[in-house]
Amino acid sequence: MVRFPSVTDRKELSVGIGADMLESVNNRLFCYPGFRDWLTTRDWLTTMNAEILAVVEFWEKEKGIPKDVLLGAIQESLMQAAKKAVGPARDLRVSIDGRSGDIKAWAKLVVAEKVLSKHDQITIFSARRAGHPDVKIGEEIEVEVTPAGFGRIAAQFAKQAMMAQLRRAEKAMVYDEFKDRVGELVNGTVRRFERSDVVLDLGKFEAVMPNRERVPTEEYQIGERIRCYVKAVEQTPRGPEIVLSRADPNFVIKLFKVEVTEIGDGTIEIKGIAREPGFRTKLAVFSRDPKVDPVGACVGLRGQRVKNIVRELNNEKVDIIPWSPDIRKYVENALAPAKLKSFEVDEQRKRVLALTSPDQLSLAIGKRGQNARLTSRLTGWSIDIEAEASVLPGFDQKVANAVREFASVPGITEEQARILVTIGFHSLEDVIQQIGIEDLQGMEGIGSDAESILEAIRGELTRRAAGGADPEAH
Repeated sequence: MVRFPSVTDRKELSVGIGADMLESVNNRLFCYPGFRDWLTTRDWLTTMNAEILAVVEFWEKEKGIPKDVLLGAIQESLMQAAKKAVGPARDLRVSIDGRSGDIKAWAKLVVAEKVLSKHDQITIFSARRAGHPDVKIGEEIEVEVTPAGFGRIAAQFAKQAMMAQLRRAEKAMVYDEFKDRVGELVNGTVRRFERSDVVLDLGKFEAVMPNRERVPTEEYQIGERIRCYVKAVEQTPRGPEIVLSRADPNFVIKLFKVEVTEIGDGTIEIKGIAREPGFRTKLAVFSRDPKVDPVGACVGLRGQRVKNIVRELNNEKVDIIPWSPDIRKYVENALAPAKLKSFEVDEQRKRVLALTSPDQLSLAIGKRGQNARLTSRLTGWSIDIEAEASVLPGFDQKVANAVREFASVPGITEEQARILVTIGFHSLEDVIQQIGIEDLQGMEGIGSDAESILEAIRGELTRRAAGGADPEAH
């Protein structure tokens, strides 16, 4: 004899069980070998009350779906299954007692002297036996028609319909709960990987961290708990989807707001941020209170505040700089610790040429141009950095010479040459040494031509090394 979970079993269903146990419960309800034969008895619906209530309590506790929603979903699924088993009964309905779990199927039948259609009519004798002693011919009464012939197909249909309703209810709850939580930090457990996307368990719901929102230097393990930024709640063909991120700059801003109370209360304002996830972040801060040092407040006593943030970012470098309305001072702060000699500012084009000593040039530019690139994003200005001794012609002349050199390479148009110079490259060697193809592809105006441009520059450098003609001869 098949044993189904008793009422006392519900305690173990509602405390500390997960997806595996839920699947086990579903198997108990729908997939036992003797279930088809068991369903042929008339008292199936009343015998099922303990099992159904166990599942309802599990979903209500684990997923937070209200009990009435779950019972409504089960009622609708049983209705569909009952229609399949009973046939075209007149005004068929299924009722569920929310306390006892008793389930009954009902249909409205017309009392007749002789039954011509068993789905619409009932004899007066049967009607009186069903609890209507004063009924008369022609009257319509509601009679219990609890199915006695559920087969395996009908039971499977009921299960599928119920689970579909539960999924819809859960998805509706996802959107309702998280639509106002965009921009918050959440903790989740890594459950599985779907291609390069990470699926996290947030407790009642699941969320996804797409590959584009992952930090390239981080690797995640199943069961690992991580903190993420709620970037969006998107409506997809599969329902609402919670999109998480650890690569978004707002993730760092939110960490600072949580860690630094002066930012949370508005004393210190974050004026700008530039980030290359996993490698380096530059954060510009400003204090509305002249007595409060914005950088010192963010760093904390003995650097404890920023250490906590760096630890959360898996040792990503974080530069905290004081914001200034003076672009010269702002750029100088952003390029620190490199020491700059002087500036040439073109306010109309929003370009800055920073001059430094030869021994400070590599420090100011940074590895593969990272320091200069982040400074440009942070300030919103194009930043050119050159050694002071090499700046002999005027600023415009130098730019014109650099554009001419790039445009002389076969395969690079004058417009592309101007873009490369505007980004901060002044020689063919600069491009090869300071930037990769991924970064170049992200530059506006270059895009898919990045690979051909790099190949053209390499070819030109090879030709020159072999004793080719001077580029000015083109």
